[in-house]
Amino acid sequence: MINLSTLDKLIILFYAIILLLIGFWSKRKSDSSKLDFLLAGRNLNLPLFVMVTVATWYGGILGVGEFTYRYGINSWLTQGFPYYVFAILFAVFFSKKIRNTNLTTIPERIEQVYGKKLSIILSFFILMIVSPAPYALMTGVIFNVFFGVPIWIGIVLGLFLSSVYLFFAGYRSDIYTDVYQFVLMFAGFFALLFFSLKNFGSFNFIKENLPAELLVPFKGISFGYFLVWFFIGLWTFVDPGFHQRSYAAKNEKVAFYGILISVCFWFVFDFLTVSNGLFARAYLPDLENPVYSYIIYADKVLPDLFKGLFISAILATIISTLNSYVFISAQTFGNDILKNLLKKKFDEILLVRIGLLITIIISSILAILIPSVIDLWYTIGSIFIPGLLFPVIGSYYEKFKLNSSLTLYQTVFVTLISSGIFLLREIKLIDVEIEPMIAGILTGLVFQLSKIFVKEERSQQQ
Repeated sequence: MINLSTLDKLIILFYAIILLLIGFWSKRKSDSSKLDFLLAGRNLNLPLFVMVTVATWYGGILGVGEFTYRYGINSWLTQGFPYYVFAILFAVFFSKKIRNTNLTTIPERIEQVYGKKLSIILSFFILMIVSPAPYALMTGVIFNVFFGVPIWIGIVLGLFLSSVYLFFAGYRSDIYTDVYQFVLMFAGFFALLFFSLKNFGSFNFIKENLPAELLVPFKGISFGYFLVWFFIGLWTFVDPGFHQRSYAAKNEKVAFYGILISVCFWFVFDFLTVSNGLFARAYLPDLENPVYSYIIYADKVLPDLFKGLFISAILATIISTLNSYVFISAQTFGNDILKNLLKKKFDEILLVRIGLLITIIISSILAILIPSVIDLWYTIGSIFIPGLLFPVIGSYYEKFKLNSSLTLYQTVFVTLISSGIFLLREIKLIDVEIEPMIAGILTGLVFQLSKIFVKEERSQQQ
């Protein structure tokens, strides 16, 4: 446990109170329609779009600190650069198309193009990739380190702060609380970098006190390792948050330019996080658990008041993602699974609220039972992204679209291959060098190639 001054504790308490006030105040801007509850009336303007997109992308901030501590600037190569590339591609090839569908979720699009069976299957895939559990766990760790409460109580507190207002105001409360947390994120990490430069003079401190390989791209990591993390950036194409914001955008231009501008803000925030991570490694070279590098470093270099600001920024970075994932999970569970499985027709907002309760309970249990974050991201990305990737792309581009039955087989086989390779690597039954995600993508490409051969065979017969 790290001791905080009374002033710092008051700053953190003030952050939590303002967060809840904004969340509940959002209800005044809402109406009772499904469109407003799920997509804030499809009226998201450019500044709001950008701030929400940026804020929700950094929920794994403690993992970023650990990556930077272990691998130096290669953290940016694996955790930053790939996502810029795929986010720009998403903006160019998907954002406008998604907005123009006037739908609500990815499964709705899948059902529209491929049918209900595949839509329900992929809804469960989406539940996996947007699980709030890792982010709930991180809030538990923060409350444990700074306030000495048991991690499970910290998890419950984090889920409370991120979800209680969602029951009443839906997506609109997610948007406005994320705007507030966007400001805090940048303020906290700017403050830490300011005091780092003030205490140590310049960035030369990093150069003089770090092993050279931490400042050289591709030193300390293999190209294969980089390639896997690069392809995990494909997550962007099937990220329900990107689709949700594109659906909610005021128009297609907001969706397109909002993502491009967000990439610029990501670059700035990545500069802040990587710089502070390098200062932490240079100043504290022998940390036993680098996942706490930002927290321990901030405790050493920040004065009172700014320490409270930085901890609030860490919480804001995590909770801005946690509340988004809680809501997307609830939306997926209520709108895309329960609505399709229940024979009787229920109010869709009620189903999403039931989904919220179920999401909170399951996330709490998972966060308590599986205290790992980075491994969970890698596992989920490797197994489920390939199975989602091809149907989503095909649903917007006819030339990549297979028929419904073939797409169903593709999804099943791709997921079996990627999960099978993952299990074989884990149990070390045989020596398997290929990465699960790459194996899944290659399997999916085989199905895609079958479309070309079928076309060629038909043209020859004609």
